[in-house]
Amino acid sequence: MMVRPRWVAALLLALGVAAAFALLGHWQLERAIESGVVVERSTEQVKPLAEVAQPDGGVTQIATGQMVSADGTWAPGDETLITTRFNGGVEGFWVVSHFQTDAAVSIAVARGWAADKAGAQAVIDDLQTEPEDTPVTITGRFLTGEAPELPDPQGDSMELTKVAPSALINLWADFTDESVYSAYIVAASAPAGLDVIDSPVPQVDQSLNWLNIFYAIEWVVFAGFAVFLWYRLVRDALEREQEQAELELAAASTPSTGT
Repeated sequence: MMVRPRWVAALLLALGVAAAFALLGHWQLERAIESGVVVERSTEQVKPLAEVAQPDGGVTQIATGQMVSADGTWAPGDETLITTRFNGGVEGFWVVSHFQTDAAVSIAVARGWAADKAGAQAVIDDLQTEPEDTPVTITGRFLTGEAPELPDPQGDSMELTKVAPSALINLWADFTDESVYSAYIVAASAPAGLDVIDSPVPQVDQSLNWLNIFYAIEWVVFAGFAVFLWYRLVRDALEREQEQAELELAAASTPSTGT
């Protein structure tokens, strides 16, 4: 039965389907292994900001956490207080400033942390009296901007708890339609009156993608099922032929009755 042309063709078809399923399983397994490969990044090697990311766009995973440097000036009066920020497990406040690079691109910079609001506000007042257009070079960790927050109906609607560039640009004076990074920098040093913000080295995720491994196993099972289905169809066809032959033999051995 198996060597009949019909079933040989069916076997070739089943093997082709099984091979396609096996290739899909191999692809899923490769994806799972690739997701578990650790990509070595020199995040602590300071790189120019313009080499790490481009403004007016998203932030890549490789760029997130990279130590960067940029030349430019502080935008006068564009300091913002960010509440509910923890430093060493202690809740406090961040002072975030508007920095304009020499390429006329804006980016938010978290300058430092204070344990109390009055102390943070005093630093903001001091920063706003500094000379304008003074060239500076900043160094810090480049991080993805946080999602804008919804106002708390029970709290102060003017308080921010997230470093969201899309919300900060609405508070910056004289900001029109210039380029801006959808990220921010945590400064490596802090002005007088503020503590340096904790900015640990990014942790690398080394876990395998178990969902892809599960899919790979599924494709292997499907490949085996394609061959099994062919075997089952051949067996059913053989059993039907045997049953038909037995019926014909029984009919031939039964004596006929005459009138």
